[in-house]
Amino acid sequence: MDLFLGRFVTIDAGSALQVVVLGFIGGILSGFIGSGGAFFMTPGMMNLGVPGVVAVGSNIAHKFGKAMMGSRRHKELGNVDRRLAAFLILTSFVGIRLAVWVNSLMFEGGGGEHGEGGSSALSNLYISLVFIGILAFVGASMLKDALTTRGEGADQAPSPRMARLLARVHAPPYVNFPVADVRVSLWVLLIVGLATGYMAGTIGVGGFIGVPAMIYVFGVPTSVAAGTELYLAMYMGAFGAINYAFQGFVDLRMTLLLYLGSLVGVYVGVYGTKVVREVVIRLVTGTVILLCVFSRAIALPAYLRELGLVNLDPGWDPVCNLASKAFLFLAGIAGCALILVHVFRAYRQRRRIEATLVGTASG
Repeated sequence: MDLFLGRFVTIDAGSALQVVVLGFIGGILSGFIGSGGAFFMTPGMMNLGVPGVVAVGSNIAHKFGKAMMGSRRHKELGNVDRRLAAFLILTSFVGIRLAVWVNSLMFEGGGGEHGEGGSSALSNLYISLVFIGILAFVGASMLKDALTTRGEGADQAPSPRMARLLARVHAPPYVNFPVADVRVSLWVLLIVGLATGYMAGTIGVGGFIGVPAMIYVFGVPTSVAAGTELYLAMYMGAFGAINYAFQGFVDLRMTLLLYLGSLVGVYVGVYGTKVVREVVIRLVTGTVILLCVFSRAIALPAYLRELGLVNLDPGWDPVCNLASKAFLFLAGIAGCALILVHVFRAYRQRRRIEATLVGTASG
């Protein structure tokens, strides 16, 4: 077991700073959206030259601590349904174990153990294609729903149509969850847990399966879905980190650098869920996801060239990587800026109210 992968990753001062920034932005988005933030950090590390499987493994190791901090804050706000998370854990571990096996197979099949450069191209291509396929659908669906409800007025809740449709399907046994105030079939819970675990283990992103499923399939309020997913991510992160570490795909340097930024950012994001309307949360989520998907798509030609699947001048590789990185940071910075603006406005409003109350009491 090798937890220190200098043979795969070289980190200089500039790269270290970029990883810290990735962690900070990912932390804000994590607390705000309810995912582990890996949809931003995993492709960000890949843009720095980290093999995809190492980026996923290191990110999952980082996911544990950040999710623990974020879920604790959400618990204080009453946003965690631990009973619901416990049921999802049952099959999420199975999904993670399957994903680790497939990712390892892809890396070894691409010659990953015998060199650098093109050696990890097959694994990078696989992770990128899964990332694009899943998150493009999730992002487009959430953005469409957010734009629809936004046009209907105030602070509309997420569309309950899918939850109502499933409620008509008789699939006992059912389980009641008092905090989330929903009743869900055990079979649906197990399927969602398996899918969440597999996505977390494959691309480090489980929240964009778990959170939308809880919101649109189970009918859970957005804030409770975000808090419950972070609580679930704490256990999935620990289990995934152990599995990837035994395969030799966890770089503790990357994990610690991510922590430097994310443990600060996650508190900002969690606070944002209390001062930003649900429809805005969904708008930010959908927009950021689709920009991240576009960023990953730009990187595909380089992987295809390394595998000999397309005839492309190697000189285009740095161009593709730079463009991919630019769109990724554009997505993260834009999303965080919107969150921070709302948080700052809420803080100023609270200070004005406190000042008014103090002035009234003094008078």
